[in-house]
Amino acid sequence: MSTNAPPFGLSQIGQISITVHEMERAVRYYRDTLGIRFLFTVPNMAFFDSAGVRLMLAVPEKPEFDHPSSVIYFKVDNIQFAFEILKERGVQFIGTPHLIAPMKDHDLWMAFFHDLDNNLLALMSEQPH
Repeated sequence: MSTNAPPFGLSQIGQISITVHEMERAVRYYRDTLGIRFLFTVPNMAFFDSAGVRLMLAVPEKPEFDHPSSVIYFKVDNIQFAFEILKERGVQFIGTPHLIAPMKDHDLWMAFFHDLDNNLLALMSEQPH
């Protein structure tokens, strides 16, 4: 490898996979309850667009793929508004939105919830002072 080559580093996330067990139920939840833009389905997979990051719901092909996903944090401008809307749609939150960290120019707020397959998801909001 040439030492003149620019340094390599991964940066853009193209897709995140979320394990689900009942595809139709999961599609309704992510599309209708969470309001994420639905793209398309193929056998055992469904795809959504979350502001340029593709979410893939997938029924696990093998036992080693059958596990909860990493925590996915959905950025929202007004966490209290998003919390109330999703609560009205039946999302079961683990507590209410709460301050995680007061920063110099904003406060970081979060609220956590599980999807129908017990994957941990969160709302996050950076509130300016």
